[in-house]
Amino acid sequence: MKILAVCGSGLGSSFMLEMNIQEILDELGVKGVEVSHSDLSSATPDMADCFIATKDIAEGMAHLGEVVVIESIIDKDGIREKLVEVLKNKGLL
Repeated sequence: MKILAVCGSGLGSSFMLEMNIQEILDELGVKGVEVSHSDLSSATPDMADCFIATKDIAEGMAHLGEVVVIESIIDKDGIREKLVEVLKNKGLL
């Protein structure tokens, strides 16, 4: 499974989100999930199975496929909650 952390522009915030996602995956002991990051204008549907972004840009991401909407890139508890839901649905947890 591939997860792409997406931000509106630049790559700093999406990289921070990627690191938080990877840290949560490690804490949960989930293996076999590849995490990367991109800005919204560069993201394409073939880049991931699941896209994670904050609600301010999520509306413009419907064309990408499965989009997980989070409140904040630094709220690890909120990210964990959404990520666990996705992983359970995919049979990875």
